Amino acid sequence: MPTFARVDLAFESGEGARLRATDGEVYLDFTSGVAVNALGHAHPHLVEAIAEQARKILHVSNLFRIPEGERLAERLCAASFAEFVFFANSGAEAMECAIKTARKYHAVDGRPERVRIITYEGAFHGRTLATLAAGGQKKYLEGFGPVVEGFDQVGLGDLEATKKAIGPETAAILIEPIQGEGGVRAAAPHFLRSLRELCDQHGLLLVFDEVQTGMGRTGELFAYQRTGVTPDIMALAKALGGGFPMGACLTTAAAAKGMTAGTHGSTFGGNPLAMAAGNAVLDVMLAPGFLDRVRRNGLLLKQRLAEIKDRHPTVIAEVRGEGLLIGLRAVVPNGELVEALRAERLLAVAAGENVVRLLPPLIVGEEEIGEAIGMIDRACARLARAREAPREQGAVG
Repeated sequence: MPTFARVDLAFESGEGARLRATDGEVYLDFTSGVAVNALGHAHPHLVEAIAEQARKILHVSNLFRIPEGERLAERLCAASFAEFVFFANSGAEAMECAIKTARKYHAVDGRPERVRIITYEGAFHGRTLATLAAGGQKKYLEGFGPVVEGFDQVGLGDLEATKKAIGPETAAILIEPIQGEGGVRAAAPHFLRSLRELCDQHGLLLVFDEVQTGMGRTGELFAYQRTGVTPDIMALAKALGGGFPMGACLTTAAAAKGMTAGTHGSTFGGNPLAMAAGNAVLDVMLAPGFLDRVRRNGLLLKQRLAEIKDRHPTVIAEVRGEGLLIGLRAVVPNGELVEALRAERLLAVAAGENVVRLLPPLIVGEEEIGEAIGMIDRACARLARAREAPREQGAVG
């Protein structure tokens, strides 16, 4: 289906932070498959883990125990607040599980009317009918019939509006610690703390969508660990498989008390091949020094980008984000900046609020960051000159 506005560009191979196009040109990849290829391309440990598992067994179904999945679940729980994990195939599926878990929690408590979830403007939670309704963006909802009921949207950071939205049917509050698609907009730690307090006060569940921020992207394994606020339910995907499609819904035992045998399922979720990929990704990310390096390189990238912003104020208005989830709020249309960067052989991706996201693989090095800064500088200089030219012509006229 023609549902994607694809660029006329294709790649045949990649290594680390670089991609080789079918025409032989080499690009520096600061898109990472939209925060998916966290270990870059062709990471030897990930490639070998997938190949080794593929030689043994791909799929058995959840009718049987899957030892690789049990191991990955134990490791994710040990590294987080969680006590249970449900494995899915995508971020949207992980979010669907989170929504169902929150509703079921209240149903088994004798309060089946508590199904509504408070969400935030600018959010993006997936492309299923329920997750589209949770995101609430009209451009994605239009044409798909009645909007799934049960979601109440308020402004990001608006605590008073959040309080007013809580009613007898409210089940949970759902938020991204940093909105990715929404323009790399971070929820302030004090706001997240207030949400935790509201949930505790009203008997609600706090749900974090960490599909994009999770798995090292912000410099911690999970973004919630930067905030001092612990959710009851958390959705993961994107980087979890390092490029292999998988998602996960992590919960406390209390939050998952309604999710008994037969209440939820997945044919492919948690298959041995996906679990091998997930375990390989964790092997690398949990190695000593890995996340320290992400934090250092994230700070370096942000500092260098601040210099670019100061040099080109007619192109870039703001640098925002955490770790290696960086947003450039553009003065020019963000699509023009993405194209200008691509002309320099740097891949970036647009987001809301006229933002360009920079999502390098977490294994990116200082040399590659320096190379990217040069590309961004040249692209901005070219766009700045293009903006000045009409003014100069007008002055001459």
